[in-house]
Amino acid sequence: MLTQKQRDLLMFIHEYTARTGLSPSFEEMKEGLDLKSKSGIHRLINALVERGFLARLPNKARALDVVKLPENAGGLRAVSGSASVVAIKDPKAGVKPNFKQSRMPAMTAANADMAEVPLYGKIAAGSPIEALRQENDKIGVPFHMMGNLPCYALTIEGDSMTKAGIMDGDIVIIEECDRANDGDIVVALVDEEEVTLKRLRREVGSIVLMPENDAYQPLRLPPHRVRIQGRLRSLLRSY
Repeated sequence: MLTQKQRDLLMFIHEYTARTGLSPSFEEMKEGLDLKSKSGIHRLINALVERGFLARLPNKARALDVVKLPENAGGLRAVSGSASVVAIKDPKAGVKPNFKQSRMPAMTAANADMAEVPLYGKIAAGSPIEALRQENDKIGVPFHMMGNLPCYALTIEGDSMTKAGIMDGDIVIIEECDRANDGDIVVALVDEEEVTLKRLRREVGSIVLMPENDAYQPLRLPPHRVRIQGRLRSLLRSY
């Protein structure tokens, strides 16, 4: 799921390129989206590149290429096959991720070993994105993958947590909480509007949201801009 500004920029680039054969300049993008500075355009482009919607073309002026469009704008959507349980053991605790590759039982609350948890939407393991708490969808989760607190599920978009064994398309099971320890992988709400999945680190006067991919930079913010909304318990993976 894209934020509205990310979607607006992507569609602006797509329509401009289709009309002129060139991608727009940063000044044209700034004016087209009515933004006050080019830094906002840089941030939006970085987010779209990280999530696979845009690609930068080397050694070419105005080097942006639209790779795919949002689902409701004609983009293609991958279809997964069978699902597998993935039990995560945190590499920060000295244990490599342990992936159990057996096929999951049918995901239904009728199964005595399963519980239904709400599937709220998508969360970025990359740049933060808006998350909509859509409680119409539910997913079956084995009891042993849940904690003592209520849980919910989110679908991962992005690759910034791959070194922790969390891949694009995985479904993470999140234990609801508003506190976490240093080193925990958490759902962090930034500025009350965007969420991201990152490893939590506290420094004097700031909260650092750490990626698990060397291609990404930590996000360092004052504490009042970050609110913890859950802690990673486990994940599901489809093939």
